[in-house]
Amino acid sequence: MRVFLDDIRMTPEGWVRVYWPEQAIALLETGDVELISLDYDLGDAERGTGIDVLVWLEDAVRERGFHPPEIRVHSDDRLARIKMQMMADSIMSEGSERQDKP
Repeated sequence: MRVFLDDIRMTPEGWVRVYWPEQAIALLETGDVELISLDYDLGDAERGTGIDVLVWLEDAVRERGFHPPEIRVHSDDRLARIKMQMMADSIMSEGSERQDKP
């Protein structure tokens, strides 16, 4: 499954659209997500941002050995996009290291 977290952009064909971090996390918890694309600003900061999904992924990889899906960032907020991409790269690196260990 490919998951697209965004509040305003059109959903790409073949993707599952979610609007809030908790929706994305619920799908990640199924283990069926192969690719997730994240926006930062979702229109209601009290409900969260794309960073909340990345924080959940970091914790899941470190604490439970969760195997992360491929992560993309599509935010227009330049600074948030840079921070999110750095987090995503770190998650993917740690996930790969854990998978390589016996």
